[in-house]
Amino acid sequence: QVQLVESGGGLVQPGGSLRLSCAASGIRFSIGAVGWYRQATGKQRELVTTMNSRGTTNYASSVKDRFTISRDNAKNTVYLQMNSLKPEDTAVYYCNYKLLAMDFWGKGTLVTVSS
Repeated sequence: QVQLVESGGGLVQPGGSLRLSCAASGIRFSIGAVGWYRQATGKQRELVTTMNSRGTTNYASSVKDRFTISRDNAKNTVYLQMNSLKPEDTAVYYCNYKLLAMDFWGKGTLVTVSS
């Protein structure tokens, strides 16, 4: 059974940092692509960043130079380091894993950026 479990969300002040984690089980983690998406209230889910099995990354322009994705294949975990957070980064953040036709999602973790 495939599971993706996010953690690390919470309330942070503007300009602050958070690190999200996503622990995967039930999959061959190292050979797939991982990513983070987010959905703010009343908006569609949007891509934040992805990383393929070779380590190639892709970032949304709104987070480039502020957010960093990384993965630890030995721990079956993907991370999202978020710096210089802004109120508009407030959203539920979802972990994603893709391999061929398979597409798995975590349940999300809420990040709130507010003073």
